[in-house]
This record gives sequence, C-alpha cells and structure tokens, in this order.
Amino acid sequence: MLHFGSLVAAVGSYLDARSHAGEWLIRIEDLDMQRNVTGAAEAILHTLEKLGMEWDSEVMYQSRRQHAYRSGLELLRQKGLIYACGCSRREIADSSILGPQGPIYPRTCLNKLAPEGKPHALRIRTNADRIAFDDLIQGTHAQSLEKEIGDFVLRRADGIYAYQLAVVIDDAEQGITHIVRGADLLDSTPRQIYLQQQMGLITPQYMHLPVATNLRGEKLSKQTHAFPVDVTGAVSLLIKVLHFLGQQPPVSLLQGDIHSLWQWARQNWRRDRIPRATARCL
Repeated sequence: MLHFGSLVAAVGSYLDARSHAGEWLIRIEDLDMQRNVTGAAEAILHTLEKLGMEWDSEVMYQSRRQHAYRSGLELLRQKGLIYACGCSRREIADSSILGPQGPIYPRTCLNKLAPEGKPHALRIRTNADRIAFDDLIQGTHAQSLEKEIGDFVLRRADGIYAYQLAVVIDDAEQGITHIVRGADLLDSTPRQIYLQQQMGLITPQYMHLPVATNLRGEKLSKQTHAFPVDVTGAVSLLIKVLHFLGQQPPVSLLQGDIHSLWQWARQNWRRDRIPRATARCL
C-alpha cells in the first residue's frame, strides 16, 4: 500500500510536473512477479485518485514489457558489452571488495563461456570513466562504475530483468524529460546514465527528493513496516507532505478542500525550498 515515503515522491513529482505545465506519468514497477501482492497496484492508483492526483496517458506496467527489455539487452549484447555470470552470492562475497553499494564484482566470468545447464545472470561491462550529473536538489554527483560499482546485473539468474535496465528503456519510450524521485535512488543514476549512453538514449534531468525515515533512521518502506496512508484526512495529510518538502502552505488551507489545496500548491511550488538532504525524519 502507499505509505508516507512513497507519497512524498508522488507529490513532489506531481507538483514539479504540473507547476511547469508538464505531464505526470505513472509506472507500476512490478518486475519481480513473486513479490507482487495481488490488488496492490490497483489500491495505489485508487489512493492517488482519492487524493485528487490525476495522471496523463495510460499507466505503464513493467510486468507486461518483457519484449522491450529483451530487445534492449540484445542491443547491448551486439555491442559486446554483455556476458554471462554463473557466480553465486557467496562466491562474489568471498572474492570481492566492498564498494558503496556492496561487493564490487571482480569480473570472474568476464572471459568465460556461459555455464551449460546452469542458471546464470547477465552482466554489463563497465569502464573507469567518471559519470557525473547535476541533480536539481542534491547538486553534482559522480561515480566511476568500474571502481565503485562493478559490472552490474541486467538480467538475474531467474530470468527477471533488472530495475536499472527496465527504467532506462521505459523512460526513453515514454519520452521522460524530468525524473523526480527519492534520494535512495541517487547512487543508481550513474548506472542508468551509462546505459543511456551505451544505447544512444537521451539523459533526462534528475531531481532526488529527501526520503522519509523513522526515528531509527530507517527509510519508510515495506521492510520497515511503514503504515499505509489514511486518505480520510486527505487535506491534512497532503499539508504534512508539503511541509516535509519545505513548502509553506498557509494554515487556512486546512479549512478548504482538496481542489483548493492543489491549486495553491501548483501556483506556489518552489524547488529551492526543498531541503538539500538525502533523508529526513518524519
């Protein structure tokens, strides 16, 4: 279900699009079928509707786009960038050094043939070039994928396509110009830019909002048992989100309706008021 942390990302992206006369698109990122909860996607969309948030175009479901990801992977394969990896997590952990995102894969399988009769992942070969981008909130961010991340997985051993590949292909197909999302994905962005470069795609403008955390400093999520948002007090809930994002809604909005709140929020949205932080306690 939609929790406060995901609502922050939804409201921030919605207002940034609407205040710049842009379209706001919704994508259901449900690649991992085994983890999908029946009815959850519909419940999320229903919650957004109850909160007065209207989206443009049809909702895109990643679970229905395997053909697109397969084609993208084949393009990279033709460029000689893809190789099979039969290493287990234990083998990788035992033979690698730790980077900011976990073990850096030591390229054990780079020059090996794909293991016959054994499930294997598909990785993309990275390089030492430094990938830098200017985030609209977090400032300049840079990474050397080869040194800090390693050759990352684009298709898992169980056949599921990786988030990094899927979002790059989907962003291009939907004509996305601006990506507004939580700062927990800040370190994923260089990988996505690298894929865009290798596939000849446009790099959008990025804006990473601070993520909401609990008192223990944990990001609100399913894993930390974040409570679903309660839409019965929609106006006060949205005002709380606006305050979290550094906006300054007047107290008088509490006496109004959803329409009045969104009208004020669209007209008064200020990027420069969003805290330049990767996380904030709720």
